[in-house]
Amino acid sequence: QVQLVESGGGLVQVGGSLRLSCVASGSIFTISAMGWYRQAPGKQREFVASITRGGSTTLANSVKGRFTISRDNAKNTVYLQMNSLKPEDTSVYYCHADLWSGDSWGQGTQVTVSS
Repeated sequence: QVQLVESGGGLVQVGGSLRLSCVASGSIFTISAMGWYRQAPGKQREFVASITRGGSTTLANSVKGRFTISRDNAKNTVYLQMNSLKPEDTSVYYCHADLWSGDSWGQGTQVTVSS
């Protein structure tokens, strides 16, 4: 079992930055990849970024050049650095872990970008 807790969301102005954190606990050795998804009201949850156990990263086209995913293995933490934020980035951001058997989701953290 893996538990995920996100933090770092908040209200930011257009063009501003936020850094989200996701701390994993439990059976860390079963995690093959971690990433971030987001879901705005009335919309489908969408992929944002991921990082594999080997360190390979993937970003959605909508955030390339603005967001960066990274990790600190010693802290069992994955980060999402969000720069040049736009109103369309407003969403609840969810941390996700791919596990050997199944997956795990965090509770979500709200990001609001005001114009």
